[in-house]
Amino acid sequence: MTLTSLEKHKLKKFIRTLEKIRGRHTELVSVYIPAGYDLNKIINHVFQEQGTASNIKDKTTRQHVTDSLERMIRHLRLFKQTPPNGLAVFAGDASDREGKPDIQAWSIEPPVPINTRLYRCEQTFQLDILREMMEVKETFGIVTLDRRECTIGLLKGTSITKLDHVTSGVPGKVKAGGQSAARFSRLREEASKEFFKRIASLMQDNFLELKSLKGILIGGPGPSKEDFLNENYLNNQLRQKIITTQDISYTDESGLRELVEKSQDVLAKEAITEERNILQKFFKILATKPEMVAYGKDEVVNAITLNAAGEVLISDALDETMSNEIEEKAEASGAKVSFISTDTPEGMQLREIGGIAAFLRYQLA
Repeated sequence: MTLTSLEKHKLKKFIRTLEKIRGRHTELVSVYIPAGYDLNKIINHVFQEQGTASNIKDKTTRQHVTDSLERMIRHLRLFKQTPPNGLAVFAGDASDREGKPDIQAWSIEPPVPINTRLYRCEQTFQLDILREMMEVKETFGIVTLDRRECTIGLLKGTSITKLDHVTSGVPGKVKAGGQSAARFSRLREEASKEFFKRIASLMQDNFLELKSLKGILIGGPGPSKEDFLNENYLNNQLRQKIITTQDISYTDESGLRELVEKSQDVLAKEAITEERNILQKFFKILATKPEMVAYGKDEVVNAITLNAAGEVLISDALDETMSNEIEEKAEASGAKVSFISTDTPEGMQLREIGGIAAFLRYQLA
Protein backbone atom coordinates (compact mmCIF):
# COMPACT_ATOMS: atom_id res chain seq x y z
CA MET A 1 0.00 0.00 0.00
CA THR A 2 1.21 3.46 -0.91
CA LEU A 3 0.88 6.14 1.77
CA THR A 4 -0.37 9.54 0.69
CA SER A 5 1.79 12.56 1.49
CA LEU A 6 -0.64 13.49 4.26
CA GLU A 7 -0.60 10.00 5.79
CA LYS A 8 3.20 9.99 5.73
CA HIS A 9 3.34 13.41 7.34
CA LYS A 10 0.90 12.54 10.14
CA LEU A 11 2.67 9.29 10.91
CA LYS A 12 6.06 11.02 10.89
CA LYS A 13 4.77 13.77 13.19
CA PHE A 14 3.29 11.22 15.61
CA ILE A 15 6.57 9.29 15.72
CA ARG A 16 8.60 12.46 16.30
CA THR A 17 6.38 13.41 19.25
CA LEU A 18 6.96 10.10 21.01
CA GLU A 19 10.66 9.86 20.12
CA LYS A 20 11.34 12.88 22.30
CA ILE A 21 10.02 11.17 25.44
CA ARG A 22 12.45 9.16 27.56
CA GLY A 23 11.66 7.15 30.68
CA ARG A 24 13.96 7.21 33.66
CA HIS A 25 13.53 3.46 33.89
CA THR A 26 11.45 0.85 32.01
CA GLU A 27 8.23 2.77 32.49
CA LEU A 28 6.95 3.77 29.03
CA VAL A 29 4.14 1.50 27.84
CA SER A 30 3.57 0.56 24.18
CA VAL A 31 0.65 -1.56 23.00
CA TYR A 32 -0.11 -2.63 19.41
CA ILE A 33 -3.55 -4.06 18.69
CA PRO A 34 -3.92 -5.97 15.40
CA ALA A 35 -6.74 -5.22 12.99
CA GLY A 36 -9.81 -7.26 13.96
CA TYR A 37 -8.54 -8.13 17.46
CA ASP A 38 -10.97 -7.99 20.41
CA LEU A 39 -10.36 -4.71 22.24
CA ASN A 40 -11.73 -6.09 25.52
CA LYS A 41 -9.02 -8.74 25.60
CA ILE A 42 -6.39 -6.01 25.34
CA ILE A 43 -8.01 -3.99 28.14
CA ASN A 44 -8.05 -7.09 30.36
CA HIS A 45 -4.39 -7.77 29.54
CA VAL A 46 -3.39 -4.20 30.45
CA PHE A 47 -5.40 -4.50 33.69
CA GLN A 48 -3.47 -7.66 34.57
CA GLU A 49 -0.18 -5.91 33.84
CA GLN A 50 -1.25 -3.18 36.24
CA GLY A 51 -1.49 -5.78 38.98
CA THR A 52 1.94 -7.17 38.09
CA ALA A 53 3.41 -3.64 38.23
CA SER A 54 2.80 -3.56 41.99
CA ASN A 55 5.84 -5.87 42.33
CA ILE A 56 8.27 -3.28 40.91
CA LYS A 57 10.77 -2.46 43.66
CA ASP A 58 11.55 1.16 42.82
CA LYS A 59 8.71 3.28 44.21
CA THR A 60 8.83 6.02 41.53
CA THR A 61 9.00 3.56 38.64
CA ARG A 62 6.19 1.49 40.18
CA GLN A 63 3.99 4.57 40.46
CA HIS A 64 4.74 5.75 36.92
CA VAL A 65 4.03 2.33 35.39
CA THR A 66 0.84 1.87 37.40
CA ASP A 67 -0.41 5.34 36.50
CA SER A 68 0.52 4.88 32.84
CA LEU A 69 -1.40 1.61 32.64
CA GLU A 70 -4.40 3.20 34.32
CA ARG A 71 -4.25 6.08 31.85
CA MET A 72 -4.01 3.61 28.97
CA ILE A 73 -7.05 1.63 30.18
CA ARG A 74 -9.10 4.84 30.33
CA HIS A 75 -7.93 5.77 26.85
CA LEU A 76 -8.74 2.35 25.38
CA ARG A 77 -12.27 2.53 26.79
CA LEU A 78 -12.88 5.56 24.58
CA PHE A 79 -13.01 3.15 21.63
CA LYS A 80 -16.10 1.00 21.08
CA GLN A 81 -14.08 -1.47 19.03
CA THR A 82 -10.70 -1.89 17.39
CA PRO A 83 -10.43 0.45 14.35
CA PRO A 84 -10.22 -1.18 10.89
CA ASN A 85 -6.41 -0.91 10.68
CA GLY A 86 -5.82 -1.76 14.33
CA LEU A 87 -4.53 0.64 16.98
CA ALA A 88 -1.18 1.67 18.44
CA VAL A 89 -1.46 3.07 21.98
CA PHE A 90 1.25 4.57 24.17
CA ALA A 91 1.27 5.87 27.73
CA GLY A 92 3.92 7.33 30.00
CA ASP A 93 5.39 10.33 31.77
CA ALA A 94 5.86 13.17 29.28
CA SER A 95 7.34 15.53 31.87
CA ASP A 96 10.98 16.58 31.69
CA ARG A 97 10.88 17.84 35.28
CA GLU A 98 12.01 15.55 38.08
CA GLY A 99 9.30 14.92 40.67
CA LYS A 100 6.49 16.46 38.58
CA PRO A 101 5.10 13.65 36.43
CA ASP A 102 2.77 14.30 33.50
CA ILE A 103 1.18 10.97 32.61
CA GLN A 104 -0.34 11.02 29.14
CA ALA A 105 -1.69 8.59 26.57
CA TRP A 106 -1.40 8.74 22.78
CA SER A 107 -2.93 6.59 20.09
CA ILE A 108 -2.99 6.33 16.31
CA GLU A 109 -4.88 4.22 13.82
CA PRO A 110 -2.10 3.76 11.26
CA PRO A 111 -2.64 3.97 7.50
CA VAL A 112 -1.40 0.38 7.16
CA PRO A 113 -3.08 -2.52 9.03
CA ILE A 114 -1.25 -3.72 12.15
CA ASN A 115 -0.58 -7.46 12.07
CA THR A 116 1.34 -7.76 15.34
CA ARG A 117 0.03 -7.91 18.88
CA LEU A 118 2.59 -6.38 21.21
CA TYR A 119 2.97 -5.17 24.80
CA ARG A 120 6.20 -3.49 25.94
CA CYS A 121 7.28 -1.54 28.98
CA GLU A 122 10.66 0.09 28.28
CA GLN A 123 12.68 3.29 28.62
CA THR A 124 11.56 4.36 25.15
CA PHE A 125 8.34 3.77 23.25
CA GLN A 126 8.39 0.87 20.80
CA LEU A 127 8.01 2.70 17.47
CA ASP A 128 9.70 0.32 15.02
CA ILE A 129 6.39 -1.03 13.69
CA LEU A 130 5.25 2.50 12.82
CA ARG A 131 8.66 3.34 11.32
CA GLU A 132 8.44 0.29 9.06
CA MET A 133 5.15 1.61 7.72
CA MET A 134 7.00 4.75 6.66
CA GLU A 135 9.35 2.56 4.64
CA VAL A 136 6.64 0.82 2.60
CA LYS A 137 7.86 0.87 -1.01
CA GLU A 138 6.25 0.42 -4.37
CA THR A 139 6.77 -2.90 -6.10
CA PHE A 140 8.04 -3.07 -9.68
CA GLY A 141 8.14 -6.11 -11.93
CA ILE A 142 11.48 -6.62 -13.68
CA VAL A 143 11.87 -8.84 -16.75
CA THR A 144 15.01 -9.55 -18.78
CA LEU A 145 14.64 -11.54 -21.96
CA ASP A 146 15.90 -12.55 -25.37
CA ARG A 147 14.94 -15.53 -27.54
CA ARG A 148 16.93 -18.00 -25.44
CA GLU A 149 16.48 -16.94 -21.81
CA CYS A 150 14.17 -14.97 -19.51
CA THR A 151 14.45 -13.97 -15.87
CA ILE A 152 11.52 -12.48 -13.94
CA GLY A 153 11.92 -10.65 -10.64
CA LEU A 154 10.54 -8.04 -8.28
CA LEU A 155 12.02 -4.75 -7.11
CA LYS A 156 10.79 -3.56 -3.73
CA GLY A 157 12.70 -0.63 -2.35
CA THR A 158 16.31 -1.61 -2.95
CA SER A 159 15.66 -5.35 -2.77
CA ILE A 160 15.67 -7.42 -5.97
CA THR A 161 14.11 -10.89 -5.79
CA LYS A 162 14.30 -13.45 -8.60
CA LEU A 163 10.93 -15.15 -9.13
CA ASP A 164 11.42 -17.23 -12.29
CA HIS A 165 14.14 -18.19 -14.75
CA VAL A 166 13.42 -20.11 -17.97
CA THR A 167 15.30 -21.07 -21.13
CA SER A 168 13.79 -21.72 -24.53
CA GLY A 169 15.88 -24.23 -26.41
CA VAL A 170 15.60 -21.98 -29.44
CA PRO A 171 18.65 -22.81 -31.59
CA GLY A 172 21.13 -20.11 -32.41
CA LYS A 173 21.67 -18.79 -35.93
CA VAL A 174 23.73 -21.07 -38.18
CA LYS A 175 25.18 -20.70 -41.60
CA ALA A 176 23.22 -22.77 -44.09
CA GLY A 177 22.05 -22.47 -47.64
CA GLY A 178 19.04 -23.28 -49.81
CA GLN A 179 15.89 -24.96 -48.56
CA SER A 180 17.45 -26.11 -45.28
CA ALA A 181 18.19 -22.50 -44.27
CA ALA A 182 14.58 -21.42 -44.89
CA ARG A 183 13.22 -24.41 -42.97
CA PHE A 184 15.63 -23.81 -40.08
CA SER A 185 14.59 -20.17 -39.96
CA ARG A 186 10.90 -21.11 -39.79
CA LEU A 187 11.52 -23.62 -37.00
CA ARG A 188 13.53 -21.04 -35.08
CA GLU A 189 10.79 -18.45 -35.48
CA GLU A 190 8.09 -20.87 -34.29
CA ALA A 191 10.19 -21.82 -31.25
CA SER A 192 10.69 -18.12 -30.46
CA LYS A 193 6.95 -17.48 -30.62
CA GLU A 194 6.24 -20.36 -28.25
CA PHE A 195 8.89 -19.04 -25.86
CA PHE A 196 7.41 -15.53 -25.94
CA LYS A 197 3.98 -17.00 -25.14
CA ARG A 198 5.55 -18.83 -22.21
CA ILE A 199 7.15 -15.59 -20.95
CA ALA A 200 3.81 -13.78 -21.19
CA SER A 201 2.13 -16.56 -19.20
CA LEU A 202 4.82 -16.42 -16.49
CA MET A 203 4.50 -12.64 -16.25
CA GLN A 204 0.76 -13.01 -15.85
CA ASP A 205 1.20 -15.63 -13.12
CA ASN A 206 3.69 -13.47 -11.21
CA PHE A 207 2.31 -9.95 -11.72
CA LEU A 208 -1.38 -9.89 -12.62
CA GLU A 209 -2.77 -10.33 -9.09
CA LEU A 210 -0.03 -8.29 -7.42
CA LYS A 211 -1.91 -5.30 -5.97
CA SER A 212 1.25 -3.42 -5.01
CA LEU A 213 2.62 -3.53 -8.60
CA LYS A 214 3.39 0.03 -9.70
CA GLY A 215 5.09 -0.71 -13.01
CA ILE A 216 7.08 -3.17 -15.09
CA LEU A 217 10.63 -2.77 -16.42
CA ILE A 218 11.62 -4.75 -19.53
CA GLY A 219 15.21 -5.25 -20.64
CA GLY A 220 17.35 -7.36 -22.91
CA PRO A 221 20.06 -7.34 -25.58
CA GLY A 222 19.08 -6.66 -29.17
CA PRO A 223 15.56 -6.38 -30.60
CA SER A 224 13.99 -9.42 -28.89
CA LYS A 225 12.24 -7.35 -26.20
CA GLU A 226 10.67 -5.11 -28.85
CA ASP A 227 9.57 -8.16 -30.84
CA PHE A 228 7.97 -9.58 -27.68
CA LEU A 229 6.08 -6.34 -26.98
CA ASN A 230 5.10 -5.55 -30.57
CA GLU A 231 3.48 -8.92 -31.24
CA ASN A 232 0.90 -8.58 -28.43
CA TYR A 233 1.86 -11.67 -26.49
CA LEU A 234 1.30 -9.81 -23.23
CA ASN A 235 -1.96 -9.30 -21.36
CA ASN A 236 -3.20 -5.74 -22.00
CA GLN A 237 -3.50 -5.01 -18.29
CA LEU A 238 0.19 -5.79 -17.81
CA ARG A 239 1.18 -4.01 -21.03
CA GLN A 240 -0.22 -0.78 -19.56
CA LYS A 241 2.08 -1.23 -16.55
CA ILE A 242 5.28 -1.15 -18.63
CA ILE A 243 7.14 2.06 -17.80
CA THR A 244 10.46 1.49 -19.60
CA THR A 245 12.42 -0.81 -21.90
CA GLN A 246 16.20 -0.84 -21.64
CA ASP A 247 19.06 -2.29 -23.66
CA ILE A 248 21.11 -4.49 -21.33
CA SER A 249 23.81 -7.09 -21.75
CA TYR A 250 22.50 -10.02 -19.71
CA THR A 251 19.24 -11.91 -19.26
CA ASP A 252 20.12 -13.93 -16.16
CA GLU A 253 19.86 -12.75 -12.53
CA SER A 254 22.69 -10.25 -13.06
CA GLY A 255 20.56 -8.78 -15.84
CA LEU A 256 17.88 -7.91 -13.28
CA ARG A 257 20.38 -5.75 -11.40
CA GLU A 258 21.63 -4.18 -14.64
CA LEU A 259 18.06 -3.36 -15.68
CA VAL A 260 17.31 -1.65 -12.37
CA GLU A 261 20.55 0.34 -12.54
CA LYS A 262 19.76 1.54 -16.06
CA SER A 263 16.20 2.48 -15.02
CA GLN A 264 17.10 4.69 -12.06
CA ASP A 265 15.93 7.89 -13.73
CA VAL A 266 12.61 6.33 -14.65
CA LEU A 267 12.11 4.86 -11.18
CA ALA A 268 12.92 8.18 -9.54
CA LYS A 269 10.43 9.95 -11.76
CA GLU A 270 7.75 7.36 -11.02
CA ALA A 271 8.15 7.81 -7.28
CA ILE A 272 7.60 11.54 -7.48
CA THR A 273 5.35 11.88 -10.52
CA GLU A 274 2.24 12.78 -8.51
CA GLU A 275 4.09 15.43 -6.55
CA ARG A 276 5.64 16.98 -9.66
CA ASN A 277 2.29 17.00 -11.46
CA ILE A 278 0.68 18.94 -8.62
CA LEU A 279 3.47 21.52 -8.61
CA GLN A 280 3.60 21.85 -12.39
CA LYS A 281 -0.13 22.49 -12.36
CA PHE A 282 0.31 25.13 -9.63
CA PHE A 283 3.07 27.02 -11.45
CA LYS A 284 1.16 26.86 -14.73
CA ILE A 285 -1.88 28.43 -13.08
CA LEU A 286 0.36 30.95 -11.35
CA ALA A 287 1.69 32.00 -14.78
CA THR A 288 -1.65 32.05 -16.58
CA LYS A 289 -4.37 32.68 -13.95
CA PRO A 290 -2.55 33.99 -10.86
CA GLU A 291 -5.83 35.01 -9.24
CA MET A 292 -6.72 31.29 -8.81
CA VAL A 293 -3.74 30.43 -6.59
CA ALA A 294 -2.11 31.83 -3.48
CA TYR A 295 1.34 31.47 -1.93
CA GLY A 296 3.14 32.65 1.17
CA LYS A 297 1.81 32.38 4.72
CA ASP A 298 -0.35 35.50 4.79
CA GLU A 299 -2.05 34.87 1.44
CA VAL A 300 -2.70 31.19 2.10
CA VAL A 301 -3.99 31.73 5.67
CA ASN A 302 -6.33 34.42 4.33
CA ALA A 303 -7.61 32.04 1.65
CA ILE A 304 -8.16 29.29 4.24
CA THR A 305 -9.97 31.70 6.55
CA LEU A 306 -12.31 32.73 3.72
CA ASN A 307 -12.87 29.05 2.83
CA ALA A 308 -11.40 29.73 -0.60
CA ALA A 309 -8.55 27.22 -0.42
CA GLY A 310 -9.37 23.92 -2.13
CA GLU A 311 -5.97 22.31 -1.72
CA VAL A 312 -3.04 23.50 0.36
CA LEU A 313 0.57 22.58 -0.48
CA ILE A 314 3.06 22.53 2.39
CA SER A 315 6.80 22.09 1.87
CA ASP A 316 8.65 19.56 4.04
CA ALA A 317 11.27 22.29 4.49
CA LEU A 318 8.79 24.55 6.31
CA ASP A 319 9.27 25.24 10.00
CA GLU A 320 7.43 22.50 11.94
CA THR A 321 5.41 24.92 14.09
CA MET A 322 4.17 26.85 11.06
CA SER A 323 3.54 23.63 9.15
CA ASN A 324 1.35 22.29 11.96
CA GLU A 325 -0.52 25.59 12.21
CA ILE A 326 -1.31 25.69 8.48
CA GLU A 327 -2.25 22.02 8.41
CA GLU A 328 -4.71 22.42 11.30
CA LYS A 329 -6.33 25.50 9.75
CA ALA A 330 -6.61 23.81 6.35
CA GLU A 331 -8.14 20.62 7.74
CA ALA A 332 -10.62 22.60 9.83
CA SER A 333 -11.76 24.40 6.66
CA GLY A 334 -12.17 21.17 4.71
CA ALA A 335 -9.26 21.86 2.36
CA LYS A 336 -7.12 19.00 1.09
CA VAL A 337 -3.51 19.06 2.34
CA SER A 338 -0.50 17.78 0.38
CA PHE A 339 3.04 17.74 1.75
CA ILE A 340 5.75 18.41 -0.82
CA SER A 341 9.39 17.29 -0.67
CA THR A 342 12.35 19.30 -1.92
CA ASP A 343 13.58 16.39 -4.07
CA THR A 344 12.49 18.03 -7.32
CA PRO A 345 13.19 21.42 -8.93
CA GLU A 346 9.49 22.21 -8.49
CA GLY A 347 9.69 21.33 -4.80
CA MET A 348 12.65 23.67 -4.44
CA GLN A 349 10.62 26.40 -6.16
CA LEU A 350 7.82 25.96 -3.62
CA ARG A 351 10.33 26.34 -0.81
CA GLU A 352 11.69 29.52 -2.41
CA ILE A 353 8.25 31.17 -2.57
CA GLY A 354 7.59 30.63 1.12
CA GLY A 355 6.97 26.90 1.40
CA ILE A 356 3.16 27.27 1.37
CA ALA A 357 0.76 27.53 -1.55
CA ALA A 358 -2.87 26.84 -2.36
CA PHE A 359 -5.26 26.22 -5.22
CA LEU A 360 -8.29 28.47 -4.81
CA ARG A 361 -11.92 27.45 -5.18
CA TYR A 362 -12.83 30.94 -6.30
CA GLN A 363 -11.12 34.26 -7.00
CA LEU A 364 -10.56 36.50 -4.02
CA ALA A 365 -11.31 40.20 -4.32
